[in-house]
Amino acid sequence: MTTVLTKPRPRILIAVGCLLAALVVALLPVPPGTTPAAAATGEDSAVTKSGKKGKYDDFSDLKVTVHQTKNLRSQSVRVSWEGGAPTAPSTLYNINYLQIMQCWGDDPSGPDREQCAFGAATTGGAGIGRVVRYGTGTLPGSDEDPEEDEKYTGSLPFVPFRPANGEPPTTSATDYTYFGPLDTNEQKAVRTFANGTGETEFEVQDGIQADYLGCGVNAAAAGNTPAPRPCWLVVVPRGTHDANGVEITNPDGTTNQLRSSPLSATNWAQRMVFRLDFQPVDEYCPEGQPERAVPGSELADDAVSSWAPKLCTSTGNTFTFNRGPEDAARNEVLSTTEETPAMGITVDPVAQSVDGPRVVHAPVAVSGLVIAFFIETPSGVLQEMKLTPRLVAKMLTHSYVRDVPWTNVCNTSPCPPGEPAPPEHLKDNPLYYTLDEEFLNLNPEFAELRITTAPLSLMVPQGNSDTARVIWNWLQSDKEARDFLSGKPDPHGMVVNKYYKDLDLADLTDYPKSDPTVAPAIDNRFNDPLSESVTYTILDLDPYTADLHDGAVKARRGNSGRTTLYAIRDGEIPAKVVNVPPTPGFRSAMAIVDAASAERYGLQTAALRNGDGNFVKPSGDTLQAGVNAMQPWSDNSDVLKPDPARAKGRAYPLTAVTYAAASVNQDAKDRKAYAEFIRYAAGPGQTQGLSVGELPPATHRCRRSCASRPRLRPTTWSAATPGAIRRATIRTVQGDRQAEPAPAEGPPPVRPAGERPQVDRAAATTPARRRRQPPLRMAPRLPRQGLSRMSHKPSQESHPATSSALSAGSFLPFCL
Repeated sequence: MTTVLTKPRPRILIAVGCLLAALVVALLPVPPGTTPAAAATGEDSAVTKSGKKGKYDDFSDLKVTVHQTKNLRSQSVRVSWEGGAPTAPSTLYNINYLQIMQCWGDDPSGPDREQCAFGAATTGGAGIGRVVRYGTGTLPGSDEDPEEDEKYTGSLPFVPFRPANGEPPTTSATDYTYFGPLDTNEQKAVRTFANGTGETEFEVQDGIQADYLGCGVNAAAAGNTPAPRPCWLVVVPRGTHDANGVEITNPDGTTNQLRSSPLSATNWAQRMVFRLDFQPVDEYCPEGQPERAVPGSELADDAVSSWAPKLCTSTGNTFTFNRGPEDAARNEVLSTTEETPAMGITVDPVAQSVDGPRVVHAPVAVSGLVIAFFIETPSGVLQEMKLTPRLVAKMLTHSYVRDVPWTNVCNTSPCPPGEPAPPEHLKDNPLYYTLDEEFLNLNPEFAELRITTAPLSLMVPQGNSDTARVIWNWLQSDKEARDFLSGKPDPHGMVVNKYYKDLDLADLTDYPKSDPTVAPAIDNRFNDPLSESVTYTILDLDPYTADLHDGAVKARRGNSGRTTLYAIRDGEIPAKVVNVPPTPGFRSAMAIVDAASAERYGLQTAALRNGDGNFVKPSGDTLQAGVNAMQPWSDNSDVLKPDPARAKGRAYPLTAVTYAAASVNQDAKDRKAYAEFIRYAAGPGQTQGLSVGELPPATHRCRRSCASRPRLRPTTWSAATPGAIRRATIRTVQGDRQAEPAPAEGPPPVRPAGERPQVDRAAATTPARRRRQPPLRMAPRLPRQGLSRMSHKPSQESHPATSSALSAGSFLPFCL
């Protein structure tokens, strides 16, 4: 609701001047000491190490490079290598591969085996988890590593995991108390190609995401200077010999393969250890300081989290950022009083009544929504994809057969006549997008590739947001997509899922999952008498992501978290549906995320068709062109309105701009505090880099052409407002897009990358048992605040949304 002004007007005018003074500062040139620098990539901290000759295999020619080892947070890190022996066979991981894991440890020489997060991906096959006895030998001792420590005993000896937080070690090889099949970041096997090279993106986790590793947590004694705990990336190369010296001479097939764990003593002796230095994750603001609420779009998450430590010391305020729906932030700004101060981060402007308090908007950053993907084949990771609005409409409406529940095999035999059959309302549509003629015409390479997995369409975030509105407005701007959504078949006869026909695109601010189809759980082979009650729905098949950042993490892991497989655990009757992580080397995942998070986790991004019919990827130039195409809102000329229909030429259609919005209906000390926030965000906070206080990675500096950016007239202030402020203009963004690992603009370089081995199905279905609580932090990641929090609109017209999860830093600094 709108707060009606009850205080004398002169005081409001003074408040306007106070906040606008900060805004004017934001429009002045950046001081020489804070001139934006070239975006940091982390490559300046790259470390290369060589392998060595072992007891059985010689890795002396192997050179492994970790391309970023400092200023880390939860992100992906590129790991590449050369001089390795080719993995065999080409479709499995039987011999000659690398195993990669993250470890903690305060010893400067590196971690011991009990400090490494490994063993949750499987209980059999290549790298047998944490078990140090293995194989099928019949002679005494033939299944054992002769170098193994005698303390690991028992019928199934294993190396326990000992967490950094002081909690008890694990009690079995399949004890998933701390990490499990759904959240482990280990890479059980990554492929070396025929030329001896390989490459992968490894997901490193900080102490917020993985408190059992504690990376970045203050490890200094009380009273000493804080010292973030470093962690370790450990690479264990595997050759053709198991830990007992047995050589695999015929690696073809599924039985002739290495079976010993990388944690087995002989294999562990070959490890290559890389120190990882993380940004601090502890609460860093002094106790007792005033706390200032900053709710709003996750587009600002990384930036505010990076700026907060500097703002703590420079302003004496603790700015607490809470991610949530932009509309909730707008409502909070409108509800501001002297007793409840707030500044929100939004994309659409805050609507202001004629007699209400003024709200000042200041630009913060530019990013874009992207379709991010991670698709593996035996030849490597796919790098390119083109998508039209109609193709995305098909995915969002679950119009492919396998995007709705359907059990295509009989749970019991024989099958009833006519079964199994696809759902009647989709029976003539393609099974997957990879079999859609429209998709294949744009992406012919997919027809030539051996993609054996069952690719689902898009993962999408839960809840209402400005960002969802941007996506739907892009579809609405395209005649082909509009026609398809209204029921017109595409040229190949595919029709929209009937439960999504005639969506009200003008007001759609979330991603509905409306299909009510229910199907029996997949792969019921246990003759459970209650099996008919074990079913799954569309939310089991295609669950929401928590937010845009979570979508990037799930895409990086190649696992949407779907739970469709029938399973009995520990004698439980009836059974339940569980998740089975996809087979490494054949993973396929797509998600709507922000450009920042896509860069942060090393994901590829699709080229999207814009208003001119051009297929455009997000980059510094194309995001800049997207901002150039925007026009101000009709009811607030200080804020640019995302409008995919205007994105032509080189403009990226899903570009978004975020704004800090603050009401003047606040106490003087609160206005001053938020003005200091805006000054920092517009000045020193625009310096690009990896350090605390800087604009996060994957950002790009403003170009000289910033001066040609469109100008927006300020809101018409009272005649009492100083003339200089009335004449001020807000200049929008211009600059380059970030490229976290790659210093060059544009999409990441094409690089083959195979990752991880086969996953044992039985072991991969049990999630970690204990929910870990993150340590205190200024800006913790919060879950979505509900499915329908939209209660206020800036105007009667359709307002495009805009967004990008900010979990990484695909921001463009504003031209200052």
